[in-house]
Amino acid sequence: MRAVVESIAELGYQRTTSAEIARRAGVTWGAVQHHFGDKDGILTAVLEESFDAFADELADAPEEHENLEKRVSLFVDRAWEHFGSPRFRSTFEILLNLPSDLELSWQGEMLAAWYKIWSRYFPDSKPARRHTVDLMHYTVSTLSGLAATKILEGSGKPLRSTELQFLKDTLQRELGRSA
Repeated sequence: MRAVVESIAELGYQRTTSAEIARRAGVTWGAVQHHFGDKDGILTAVLEESFDAFADELADAPEEHENLEKRVSLFVDRAWEHFGSPRFRSTFEILLNLPSDLELSWQGEMLAAWYKIWSRYFPDSKPARRHTVDLMHYTVSTLSGLAATKILEGSGKPLRSTELQFLKDTLQRELGRSA
């Protein structure tokens, strides 16, 4: 799976072929097929592994006594570590290029896990479920957009600190309303 991530990050989705994956992994394509079935199988496994890594990065929730500002800041900074990484770049390209008929049975599980992480960071905030889902989608959309901007600008550009602060301010304001 690391070979997939590295290849997509370096070459892009379109140039990451089955042969390139096998070459980078130092195995035959038959060995890859034995474990994952086909290219869609390994791409799905990479997506699942990427979300697991994201969940691990956010696993250590702040102490209960931490104020909302600290919680939001920690959450956004940790989430950006993932969204700003080559792993997410590969994840993003896979998601953009997946065949429309490919069933992603793990999407429901991913949303439930995302909600669980969110609830650990913001346990005192009890907005209506719809508003919580909207805030979660807004956060993912903002971070994905910043990641796409980073990809388009290249690696030499500075950290997106102003935009990340806008996100922190918005989350703090919205979560604070319902705390």
